[in-house]
Amino acid sequence: MKNKFETNSNSNVLFVTNQCNNRCIMCCQPPHGGDDIDVYYARNERLIKTAPKDTKEVCITGGEPTLAGDKLISLVELVRQELPNTSIHILSNGRNFQLNDYTHRLAVAGGDKLIFGIPFHSDYCGDHDLITGAKGAFNETMHGLYNLSEEGCCIELRIVINKLNYKRLPKMAEYIFKNLPFVSWVALMAMEDTGYAVKNDNTIWVEPIEYAKLLCEAVDILDQWRIPVSIYNLPLCLLPATHRKFAAQSISDWKTKYIDVCERCSNKSKCCGLFATSKKTFQGLKAI
Repeated sequence: MKNKFETNSNSNVLFVTNQCNNRCIMCCQPPHGGDDIDVYYARNERLIKTAPKDTKEVCITGGEPTLAGDKLISLVELVRQELPNTSIHILSNGRNFQLNDYTHRLAVAGGDKLIFGIPFHSDYCGDHDLITGAKGAFNETMHGLYNLSEEGCCIELRIVINKLNYKRLPKMAEYIFKNLPFVSWVALMAMEDTGYAVKNDNTIWVEPIEYAKLLCEAVDILDQWRIPVSIYNLPLCLLPATHRKFAAQSISDWKTKYIDVCERCSNKSKCCGLFATSKKTFQGLKAI
């Protein structure tokens, strides 16, 4: 984690806690117990108060940030006070947004600068709960999404592609159109091979070349129904030319890497590159 914010960086992070109420099988930063919320809050206070006033965005993450309870609301209020023009991107599993009053107070604190990044692992509740390692997570997250919608919040729906859900990508796209049309955009994300993903490699790892066709089909479904959609964490060379326009430079600047073949690529400046933190490098990489 950085000790200071940078105006145009895409990795200005407020880390709230290592604790989490999920145990996602591909989690890149496995949670652990311990009462760490006050310690991180004090650190985050210092970061916010010393940040450049023209900082474009801060990301609030964990662990699960909502486990900080009212301290998360206080943190959002402090950002709005010290950095009134800065967007606040909260990454949460969404389960605690089933609590109406809490969701309302957080939404009021963040106002129109607040963005929620919420994972959606499958349109089938059993698969979603299996991936999160938490029984009932699907229903709680769905409830949370509807509560956020009622508050008029900006929602980024995040789908991390793995072996357990990639075959359902088109069905997930259809489900989103029919049941979650209020989301601001959908992000289909390649997996970072670190943390629990390494431990559960045989269960969840799938190469992008294996799911590219289904990924593009899901993108087309969402795009057809005018739901904004982006592809995160996938190098341009692993996507057909027709779908490269959906790819975003999504990897935090401090953990982006390019390999030798990338140096010969005419699209390097537009490409997200690879995770420097991943144990594996995707198959099929080539210069464009």
